[in-house]
Amino acid sequence: MSERWLVAMSGGVDSSVAAALVARAGHEAVGVTMDLGEGSARDAAPRSAKKCCGLPDAEDAREVARALGIRHYTANYRDEFKSHVIEPFVAEYAAGRTPIPCIACNRVLKFDLLLRRAKALGARGVATGHYARIAAAPDGGLGLFRPRDRDKDQTYFLFDLPRATLERVRFPLGELEKSEVRALARELGLVTADKPESQGICFVPDGDVRGALGRLAPGAPRVPGPITTADGAELGSHDGAVGYTPGQRRGLGLSSGPWYVREVRPAENRLVVDRAAALEARAVALRGAHWLDGAPPAGEVRAVVRHRHASVSARVAPGAEGAEIHFEKPVWAPAPGQAAVVYDAADERVLGGGWITGALA
Repeated sequence: MSERWLVAMSGGVDSSVAAALVARAGHEAVGVTMDLGEGSARDAAPRSAKKCCGLPDAEDAREVARALGIRHYTANYRDEFKSHVIEPFVAEYAAGRTPIPCIACNRVLKFDLLLRRAKALGARGVATGHYARIAAAPDGGLGLFRPRDRDKDQTYFLFDLPRATLERVRFPLGELEKSEVRALARELGLVTADKPESQGICFVPDGDVRGALGRLAPGAPRVPGPITTADGAELGSHDGAVGYTPGQRRGLGLSSGPWYVREVRPAENRLVVDRAAALEARAVALRGAHWLDGAPPAGEVRAVVRHRHASVSARVAPGAEGAEIHFEKPVWAPAPGQAAVVYDAADERVLGGGWITGALA
């Protein structure tokens, strides 16, 4: 039966092909590009660079929609992006944590606000260009699974979607390799077929987090402070502790290395550094734990503490703030503010996860 689906079109090749596949399946695809604001670094970047939801991207999305013969709209979500993504990003770094803005952007903008818009337009739900799969879980309901192309896996950024939301979401690229996506885009003659990949955070296109924080919060002072070991021995200085993350080595300017950031203490304006071995952790504490099956998983699972990290065997246990994850092998530099995402023992189905508050001894 033909259905109407709202397709989130960022102006890249993945969302372009997602729209094409929805239409190819006999459904009515309606493209929507989210206008997330002007004046940021993404809009100043060259048109050939891959950004996210800037004005050149909306033009590319419109051109793709014309080629596919589908309707396309641009919707203003600037205020929502600022309040749910930008401001928390700045606040988390100010608190010494390492945020993941892509998770909030997915949960709030794409799979809350866009789902509301889909309902208002009489659409079945929202389709996106994420590399993930929705399939039957062991209990017969829908589950979130890793995609066929594991190199492009984006399930880490989707772990906290409510399970009920999966009924109204489609990921058309879940069974495709990236090379197949590009080949299909070329076959269809889409202008996005050879557009460069999206890398990192869309409003930090050059990867310079500290520079982005200076742009996003220009009134926040940068005050020089000490870089010390855990026992207080001073090794050097920095020009402001905010914006560093555990595991970071670059930009410290220390001799007798290598040294890595172990802890960011914004209240003291201090960076604590250590050797690599000291940053390995056998367990982490979580807050805000979210489990798709409604309860923490029992028995052996797989878990990751950063996107693109290899999963390790682990077990979930109750914790003071909600949950703990204990790893069979040490994990590298778990950072407060990052997500720990849990998969089933087969390393395929997302079971949930939470926000890391710190490593446990």
